[in-house]
Amino acid sequence: MSESSEYLPEIVYDAEQVAALDARFIQSFGIDGFELMQRAAREAYAELAHFWAMPGRMCVLCGPGNNGGDGFLVARMAREGGWRVRLICLVDPDSYSGDAVLAMQSFTDAGGEIEAFADEPISADLVVDALLGTGLNRDVEGALAQAIERINAAAEHGAGVFSVDIASGIDAGTGHVWAHAVRADATATFIGLKLGTLTGQGPAHCGNLSFSGLDAPEALYSDQPYTARRLTHRALREALKPRARTVHKGDNGHVLCVGGNRGMGGAIRMTAEAALRSGAGLVSVACHPDHAGAMSQARPELMCRGIDGADDAAGLMAAVDVIALGPGLGSDDWAHALWQQAIDSDKPLVVDADALNRLAQAPQTRDHWILTPHPGEAGRLLGWKTAEVMNDRVAAVQEIARRYHAVTVLKGAGSLIATPEELWLCTDGNPGMAVGGMGDLLTGVIAALLGQGLDLNDAASLGVYVHARAGDRAAGQLGQRGLLPTDLLDSIRYFVNPGRV
Repeated sequence: MSESSEYLPEIVYDAEQVAALDARFIQSFGIDGFELMQRAAREAYAELAHFWAMPGRMCVLCGPGNNGGDGFLVARMAREGGWRVRLICLVDPDSYSGDAVLAMQSFTDAGGEIEAFADEPISADLVVDALLGTGLNRDVEGALAQAIERINAAAEHGAGVFSVDIASGIDAGTGHVWAHAVRADATATFIGLKLGTLTGQGPAHCGNLSFSGLDAPEALYSDQPYTARRLTHRALREALKPRARTVHKGDNGHVLCVGGNRGMGGAIRMTAEAALRSGAGLVSVACHPDHAGAMSQARPELMCRGIDGADDAAGLMAAVDVIALGPGLGSDDWAHALWQQAIDSDKPLVVDADALNRLAQAPQTRDHWILTPHPGEAGRLLGWKTAEVMNDRVAAVQEIARRYHAVTVLKGAGSLIATPEELWLCTDGNPGMAVGGMGDLLTGVIAALLGQGLDLNDAASLGVYVHARAGDRAAGQLGQRGLLPTDLLDSIRYFVNPGRV
């Protein structure tokens, strides 16, 4: 995803909004529906041919409606391109109507034959999924579920899988899997970028995503509702201008990192080092006395203070610009004292890890804070099961933001950032970042950006973007497996100097 993310549109829609764009294109801009279907099929086939350049055996599975119609046209083009095409229809061909009928006739007029679905193994070099489009809102059952499982089984035996518009079984608005979902190597999507292809389970099922607006005019999108905006490098460049030659350390923010209870000093050290690498002018650490000396020796740029109680931290908190609270904080009386001192301060907070769990136990609101939960922590903040959070990440992040009066980052594949003005989406990052400590780094990045003068919204959203891009750069050097949080530190520095990128 990250390799092509800069080429995707910035605006992201849910299923209903894309359907409205499609209808508006036909009704208000005079485009013929079948012509639009042909454009989609041409773009899909071009993308397919990019990944699978050598024609071989292709099996196209067509479901009901226009997604099936797209499949008929792709199958016709594949035949013309030299593929040996087998087309399997999951519905009675007589049930098609409108543009889908024209697509089916185009395929059969060109000599194509239609087979009925039988629940048996698929033998092909490439399977094209044109089963279900963007309107799915219930569990997939019956023959369609069987067909999806046969597609996935073919993939396990070496077949490539290509989905038209969206991987069948994925909710276009949330990325939720409706009981069964195709796992595609690549997906071509059209008209509007669907949120469900980019967050939750969507990225894992849609694979490499390409987009075409099908030559839609810019006027089609004017004043139309949308769900989210993607984070892009342009926004980072606009926010992080080159520093003036007269700048001094006091201009770049003093971040205090609070955490690192006994036996957990590594978490808060990673937060603090990330804040340094993100450009904070000064970084202090309030941690358990067991860790302060060793941390100062290992990273002398950090100002570490061993804290025996909350009173010891009061002076530190009064002197800083931003507090990063939670990594390695723990859950004992020491942790509670520091938590309460930070919450009662008037400083902007970035709240993560153990501090989020403490907030879930005693919910409260506050001004000027950013919450950064992963799905499990989000579930505790809401009183939801983790699966409920994953089923609708948009609803979860927006509800946390509303309930706690906080800018909220919901981490994971397709991280979401809810601010009062926008819902932001990060399409960068990679599975190698699924390792303990990555969130501790993110907390430090966001806190450092706050300290350098960005507002809560920009610090949260661009902090997520920097962190994700750094993860992709680090993974690109030696691979995803074995990636450590500290491997990102040099790349974090690289991306907070966006004029170099």
